[in-house]
Amino acid sequence: MTAIAVDPPAERGAASPNLVATSDGAMLTWIEPANAASSAHRLRFSKLGTTGWSTPTTITEGGAIVANWADVPSVVRQADGVLVAHWSEKTSVPAPRGYDVVLGRSTDGGATWTKVGLANRDSTDSEHGFVSLVADGEATLALWLDGRATAKEGGATSLRAARVAEIVEPDFVVDDRVCDCCATSAAATADGPVVVYRDRTGDELRDPWAVRRVAGVWSAPVPVHVDGWRVTGCPVNGPAVDAAGKEIVAAWYTAAAPGSRVQVAFSTDDGATFEPPIEIDAPRPTSSPMGRVDVVMEGGGEAVVSWLVSGRAGVHLLARRVARDRRRGSPVQLASLPAAPDVGFPRMVKVGHDLVFCWTDPRAQTVRVSRLPASALPVAVTSAAGSASAARPPPT
Repeated sequence: MTAIAVDPPAERGAASPNLVATSDGAMLTWIEPANAASSAHRLRFSKLGTTGWSTPTTITEGGAIVANWADVPSVVRQADGVLVAHWSEKTSVPAPRGYDVVLGRSTDGGATWTKVGLANRDSTDSEHGFVSLVADGEATLALWLDGRATAKEGGATSLRAARVAEIVEPDFVVDDRVCDCCATSAAATADGPVVVYRDRTGDELRDPWAVRRVAGVWSAPVPVHVDGWRVTGCPVNGPAVDAAGKEIVAAWYTAAAPGSRVQVAFSTDDGATFEPPIEIDAPRPTSSPMGRVDVVMEGGGEAVVSWLVSGRAGVHLLARRVARDRRRGSPVQLASLPAAPDVGFPRMVKVGHDLVFCWTDPRAQTVRVSRLPASALPVAVTSAAGSASAARPPPT
């Protein structure tokens, strides 16, 4: 069975999509040109329900909005139904590269939006972005990569967080040295939020790490796995996480020896510890994984992973099922994409019995969304301890 296109009502030039599941469907945000006569952009919002997409609304609009393929806006729904969105705007300081994390709020299901303020309040000429939003009761927790310390020589990017309600509470440091531009990912567990990100050690190891909040207290960061990937520049290829109760799954890309690959690791204690990684994809003569992963926890010790792979015929979006006991299903190809960085980071969510995917199509200059019954993914039967070829996608 092939995926069914359910493209959103986006205008030509749309890009930077992000998708989040809700109890009654999914919510999509994207950026598109405000009009043909200016360089301004607008951040748009629409809900996917049983009858299709809602009429899109504009969260914000203006020439200060930062639009790029790697650092994209997002939205989340709180327990009280309030929606919180984030986007990036160029700093008011006359600066070539500085931008801030801006937060907006809607109390009417996304029909109208009010700007709440900045997540970061440091007013430095530095980058603040790669945000993860996670519902935190009747509030929202925002986590982001913060470059304020880089405004001084020798300073490092940190992971910071702030709680958002009707106002933005003061931000605080979660990890004081992380990779500069690999996206973060957060999920709500039975005991509180967990966030995964790419860490950065003093000797430039950039492996996936996790930190969580339990009983109101943030834990010390722990490695999801020590791959030993040493790289002196940011790979722009962050990890992903999802949770169901106390069960967590993290997925990530690494280029550490013996070569580029996509891996997942499960945790059954809210992310305090992670089990040994399971290989999802690795290089072969005709293709190689690019990463740009996403992951959905299905419960019962199983998850679905999506990622991009580069082959002779171009770039392909794949997904496969994986189980905590190291079983895997055969991969399924969902889409073929141009070999260009601005295809962005495909996102995946579970809506009812279906998996919903979104990505940017630079050829058509628009956003694509497709829907696939989760049952269409082959069951996890092949052990990761088996042959290497069983872990890799079909020829492309």
